[in-house]
Amino acid sequence: MNGTNISTKDAAREIIGGIGELAKKINRPLRFMEVCGTHTAEIFRAGLRQILPENVTLVSGPGCPVCVTPDEYMDKAIAYAKSRDVIIATFGDMLKVPGSVSSLAEAKGEGARIEIVYSPMDALAIAQKNPGKKVIFLAVGFETTAPTAAATVLAAKEQNADNFFMLSAQKLVPPAIKMLVADPDVKVDGFILPGHVAAITGTKEFNFVAEELNLPAAVAGFTPISILRAVWRLLRQTHEGRAVVENEYKSVVGYEGNKVSKDITAKVYAVGDALWRGLGEIPQSGLKMRKEFAEFDIEKILPPKVKPAPKKTACRCGEVLKGLITPKDCPLFAKACEPSHACGPCMVSVEGVCAAWYKYGRDKFAAEFSAHRP
Repeated sequence: MNGTNISTKDAAREIIGGIGELAKKINRPLRFMEVCGTHTAEIFRAGLRQILPENVTLVSGPGCPVCVTPDEYMDKAIAYAKSRDVIIATFGDMLKVPGSVSSLAEAKGEGARIEIVYSPMDALAIAQKNPGKKVIFLAVGFETTAPTAAATVLAAKEQNADNFFMLSAQKLVPPAIKMLVADPDVKVDGFILPGHVAAITGTKEFNFVAEELNLPAAVAGFTPISILRAVWRLLRQTHEGRAVVENEYKSVVGYEGNKVSKDITAKVYAVGDALWRGLGEIPQSGLKMRKEFAEFDIEKILPPKVKPAPKKTACRCGEVLKGLITPKDCPLFAKACEPSHACGPCMVSVEGVCAAWYKYGRDKFAAEFSAHRP
């Protein structure tokens, strides 16, 4: 792809043409997986899946932190929420995530005090204004949000905020990618790597995709052009028979990542095993608060009283998260399960693949590109 100053539409046509030429030369089915919820939403919004050659398929992996939050975590959050002396502080998309029998929205309707916040620092401010309450922030996210959560814990310690706590479910993306490739049912030919996560970790943390898994990889930004260029890079690597990690988001992502953010996270959190919805327990894929900060870990201070979550069978979110099926293959999709009444987290979050399918017409074409499909 050349770097001349051309219009966005002309650039798109050029990239799509290059993708088409490479796809014809390779002449076999290819599946590339994105592992970022923002990529998933943009791919559907722009209709990128439809403008690719028929032998090139984009599949959505576990790139939405809300979607991979398991029943067990939600059950703990709901149990805490029902305590009279507790205020739950959370991002808005956690409200309707189903636990095994209920949700935070239902608990709120029954009188639980649940505050919507935009950052963990907002939760700390709530704790300062409510000294008689235990304020619990639901720390759900990937490498992108972990530094902010860690910085809030450091601030709470400095302020001696003895009524501020975290219920942590921070997760790491690279171990999930390794688990997916190790699953014989999950067949992918390359990865579109998450730009937000890579901005923190650096591309260095994803070298294993090429070096150990021998798969092409490309970090992408969040415009349709950047995503298409990442697809072109994956096809070019496939055609040339090589596997490297390429960076299509150099304005934000470097090789080493953000050292300050990584140092803050490492100061507060240690790596440990974590449970992912639909994927099970993945070794060394989560962040646990270090013992030096145990006074802010609500599970250490007040262990939750919850019963083991019963197994669900109708929602097929786990298979969707692995890219084994598409949302339309789930019998609940767009019927019992829709945004106003979601049966699974993949429909709850705006970054969930089921929500993207539902919002953007399941498989709509992007008008400005559809005529140029190779």
